[in-house]
Amino acid sequence: MPSTLDELYRDLHSHPELSFDEHRTAAIVAERMRDAGLAVTTGIAGTGVVAVLENGDGATVLLRADMDALPVLEDTGLDYASTVRGVDPDGTDVPVMHACGHDMHTTCLIGAVEELVASRDEWSGTLIALFQPAEEREGGARAMIVDGLFDRIPHPDVVLGQHLNPFPAGLVGVHAGPFMAAVNTLHVKMFGRGGHGSRPQKTIDPVVMAAATVMRLQTVVAREVAPADTAVVTVGTLHAGTKNNIIPSEATLGLSIRSFDPVVGERLDASVRRIVRAESDASGATRAPEFRSGEVYPVTVNEPVAAGRVTDALRRRFGAPRVIDPGVLMGSEDVGMLATAAGVPLVYWLLGCVDPETYDRAAAAGTLDTDIPSNHSAQFAPVIEPTLTTGVAALVAVAREWLD
Repeated sequence: MPSTLDELYRDLHSHPELSFDEHRTAAIVAERMRDAGLAVTTGIAGTGVVAVLENGDGATVLLRADMDALPVLEDTGLDYASTVRGVDPDGTDVPVMHACGHDMHTTCLIGAVEELVASRDEWSGTLIALFQPAEEREGGARAMIVDGLFDRIPHPDVVLGQHLNPFPAGLVGVHAGPFMAAVNTLHVKMFGRGGHGSRPQKTIDPVVMAAATVMRLQTVVAREVAPADTAVVTVGTLHAGTKNNIIPSEATLGLSIRSFDPVVGERLDASVRRIVRAESDASGATRAPEFRSGEVYPVTVNEPVAAGRVTDALRRRFGAPRVIDPGVLMGSEDVGMLATAAGVPLVYWLLGCVDPETYDRAAAAGTLDTDIPSNHSAQFAPVIEPTLTTGVAALVAVAREWLD
C-alpha cells in the first residue's frame, strides 16, 4: 500500500472504479482506517465503508468522501494517468477516469482521519469517516441509507464534506443556504421504424426525431423559465444506429435537468416530456416514447448557523483571504441526503485545485472557460499540492470545530 498521501492519491487516480464497483478503493480505505485504529464497517450498499472512532464525550461528527469515477477517457498527459477500462451498467466497455476529484476527496479524508487520530488527546467526541460509493450514478448516499447506515453507526450531530472546484488551490469556498442545484436525470427512448438508408420513405427515422427533439429542448430554459429563475437542461447522450446505411428503429437520449426551485423543477420535467411526446407524434412514431428516471438529487442546502461555524473555523485555520463565498453552483450532490436522513445540519464546501499561477494567467487573459478544465473534463488534472494539504487541513479544522 502507498505510504504517503501523495503516493496514495496517485495510486487512486491511476486505478479509478465506476459507481458501485469501487472494490479496490474500498479495500484500501478499510485497511487504512483499521491501521489508524478505527472500528470499520464495510459492504454498506455494496462498497461503502464507514469508520468510527469513539473518543470520549462530545459531539458526533460525520465526514464524508465519495469514491467513484466516471466513464471518461483521460487526456491529461499525467505520468499517473488512468488507462483503466470498465463495464458500465448497460454492459458497455468504457474508459474510466477520476474526472471529478473523488480520488482527492478520499485521500484528504484518509489524511484528516490519521491526523485526528494522532491528536486525539486534544479533542473529545466521536468521529465518523464515511466513504460513499456511486455519487455519480443512481445515488450512493440513498443506497447506504436504505442499507441501514444509521442503524450501524452512532447518530451524527452534523454532516460535513468538501468537493474539488476549478479555482486556485489553497482557497476554500463556503456558501450558506441553498448551494448546489437539484437534479433529475431522465432517460428517454424514442421509437421509429427502421429500414435501408436508400429507402427513407419506408421508414420513420428516429435519428431525425431525436435531433429535432434536442434542438427544441433548448427552448425550455430560454422560453419557459423566468429570467430571474435558474435552470439548466442538458442532453448529455444521444445514441442511435449501428451503420451508415441503416435507419435504426429507435434512439435514446440522456438528459440532466437542474434547478433550485421545486416548482421550476416540476415545470422543467413537464416541459421536457411534452416536447419529447410532441416531436414523437409529429414524426409519426410507431409508439409513444418511454421515460425512465435515473438519479434524482435534492437541492444541497448548507444550514446557515453551521455554515457560519465552518466559515469561522476555516478563517482561523487559513486566514480570511483564503476563504471565499463562491455563490451557488448548478452542479448537484447527494451528500445532503445523509444529513436529511439523520435530521442534522449539512455543510459542504469547495476546495480549489488549480495551480494558482496558471489560474491567474487565464483570468488575466479572460480564458478561464477555455484554459482551465472543469470537473468531468478529460483534461481535469488537479494540482496535488497545495490541494491535498489544504483539503486535509480543512477537514481537520472543521471537525475540530465540533469535537473540541
